[in-house]
Amino acid sequence: MPVPDAVDAAAAETVLVNGITAWQMLHRTVKVPTGQIIVVLGANGGVGSTLVQLARHAGITVIGTASPRHHTLVRELGAIPVDYRDPDLYARIREIARDGVDAVFDHVGGAGVEQSWQLLRRGGTLVSYGTAATKDEEGNSRLPVLKLFARLAAWNSLPNGKSAHFYNFWAGKRRRQASWQQRMNEDLIQVLRLVADGSLIPQIAKRIPLTEAASALALAESRTVAGKVVIVPGT
Repeated sequence: MPVPDAVDAAAAETVLVNGITAWQMLHRTVKVPTGQIIVVLGANGGVGSTLVQLARHAGITVIGTASPRHHTLVRELGAIPVDYRDPDLYARIREIARDGVDAVFDHVGGAGVEQSWQLLRRGGTLVSYGTAATKDEEGNSRLPVLKLFARLAAWNSLPNGKSAHFYNFWAGKRRRQASWQQRMNEDLIQVLRLVADGSLIPQIAKRIPLTEAASALALAESRTVAGKVVIVPGT
C-alpha cells in the first residue's frame, strides 16, 4: 500500500506493527470514546508511546507507566507518568483516577494483570496483549498464556459490567486472510495519515546501520530506550 510522501521509511516501519496494534486496541477492541480515562502500561515503549498519542488525539486522558528517566517523554506525549517500579504503583493510579478507569492496556501479564483488572470502574475494559512478566520463566512458554486466557474468561463471566480481552495482531489471518488484510490496510492508512499531518510522532530511539545489527538488537532489549531501535541500510 502507498506511504504518504511526508512519511520517511524509518517512521513508516516504526508504526507498521506498533501503530496498527495501538489503533486496533483503542478503536476496535475497546472503542474508547472521548472524555474517558485509560491506563497504558509501558507508555514509553513502541506500542505504548503510540497508544498514548492516539488516545490523546482522540480526547482521552491517559495515565502512563514508565521508569522515571522516561517521565519527561511520557509527559510530552500527553500522559500522566507513574513510576512502574513503585511498589505502590496501583495505589498511585487510584489516587489520580479515584473512580476507576475506563480501560487498561496491559502487555506485562503475570500476577500484575489482576491489579490491572481491579483498576477498572464498572463498564471498563482490560486489554491484555502480552506476557512480558513471564517471558523468562522456565518450562512450557505457552503455559502462562493459557493461564491468562483462563483468567480473562473467568473475569468475563462475572456480573460486574467489566470485560477482558486478549489482543493478537495475527488473529484471523489464517482463516480469514482477505478480511484480515483489508482491516490491516484500513487501519494502517489511518495511522499513516496521522503521522503525515504531525498528529502522531513515531518514537525512534536510534537509527543503527545494518552492519551493526547485533548492537541494535542488544540496545532494543536493554530496556533503556524510549521507542524503537530502527536498523537502516548503510555502514
